[in-house]
Amino acid sequence: MEKPCILIVDDDREIVNAISIMLEKEGYKTLKAYDGLMALDYINTYIIHLIIIDVMMPKMDGLSATMKIREKKNIPIIILSAKSEDTDKVLGLSMGADDYVTKPYSPMELVARVKSHLRRYTKLGDVNNDGNNKKIVTGGLCYDIESKTLTVDGEKVKLTATELKIVKLLMENLGRVFSAEEIYERVWEEAAYNVENTVMVHIRRIREKIEINPKEPKYLKVVWGIGYKIEKT
Repeated sequence: MEKPCILIVDDDREIVNAISIMLEKEGYKTLKAYDGLMALDYINTYIIHLIIIDVMMPKMDGLSATMKIREKKNIPIIILSAKSEDTDKVLGLSMGADDYVTKPYSPMELVARVKSHLRRYTKLGDVNNDGNNKKIVTGGLCYDIESKTLTVDGEKVKLTATELKIVKLLMENLGRVFSAEEIYERVWEEAAYNVENTVMVHIRRIREKIEINPKEPKYLKVVWGIGYKIEKT
């Protein structure tokens, strides 16, 4: 089986080298880039399975690069940043990132998050699973379990791996309310701690893709004080 390839993007070459050595010890292949434009070139040239990207970089910053990457790719993106405020995390996730790790980072935590996102991405991308071509339908939403795709009124919706796993969880449990903590633990596959903003941003992004009017959602509803659900119709 081919080793997953991880693109590391940071203008601090020492950080890039340190992360590269750490991930290669875990059995991954790595590519190194030092600004957002280099990252985009690599994305168009190589098969990459996950990206770790800094925010503050010359030529093109990490958030702008993330937005550009999201126009074509749904591979996991982990933002690595010295900014630790919740507003910075929300902004990064809103731009299309799957996760946000603050500097100084714990090497073990970063490796764990890389493994978690790759596991999720690989599962969602595996067309050789035991699916039985079952489809879950509610109103104009249709989730195809075998192909791992969501359509709205017959139009395919482009979702990231994380967004797709949230949709899968809610579509397979129509009408059931999940707390932010339960969604996080099921989707990110790690213990939930202060995760409301992270889950909320992903829910908002999904709404923007599947709802005609995201402010008055037809499908993806908030049950205030409890959590989120996809309406059964």
